[in-house]
Amino acid sequence: MEQQREPVGPPPGTPDHVAAIQAEWRRERPDLDVSPQAVIGRLHRLADRLTEELGLVYGRYGLGEGEFDVLAALRRAGSPFERAPGELAAHTMVTTGAMTKRIDRLERAGLVTRRRSDADGRARVVALTPAGRRLIDEAFTAHMRNEHRLLDLLTPAESGALENLLTTWQHRLDHPRPPAGD
Repeated sequence: MEQQREPVGPPPGTPDHVAAIQAEWRRERPDLDVSPQAVIGRLHRLADRLTEELGLVYGRYGLGEGEFDVLAALRRAGSPFERAPGELAAHTMVTTGAMTKRIDRLERAGLVTRRRSDADGRARVVALTPAGRRLIDEAFTAHMRNEHRLLDLLTPAESGALENLLTTWQHRLDHPRPPAGD
């Protein structure tokens, strides 16, 4: 039988930064409903904290988050582990200018190469080097261990419920319904 968990939230008496901010706003602007801060504020703080935790693993491999993303996008492409810079930008959600800087750094480190496209001599292709593939395989394994560690703070049921809620919310933000009557 699965053990019952304590109620959600910090232990009594534990300071909660978001709750303190909400209390100040309620005092200063009692005319406004500040309840969205309970979710949005906590998600924002959690995202910052998760970015820090994930960055620790990237740093052990001499990578920043951006470099890790580029190597991971190339690795996910499958053999021969290459993509056009524009395609990399789309797979990592950064501008092509930012992508160029990341590729430059990775190329200097010997983790990727650039060459002309066989299909279009004007286009470029970025590919993992053998060293780049070894590094991303090792770093991604550590990254997954780290993500498991972070999610293990929740029960499987909590993690599943959170995934469903976030998926639903993301979908509704990405695909808003037209207002009624349109």
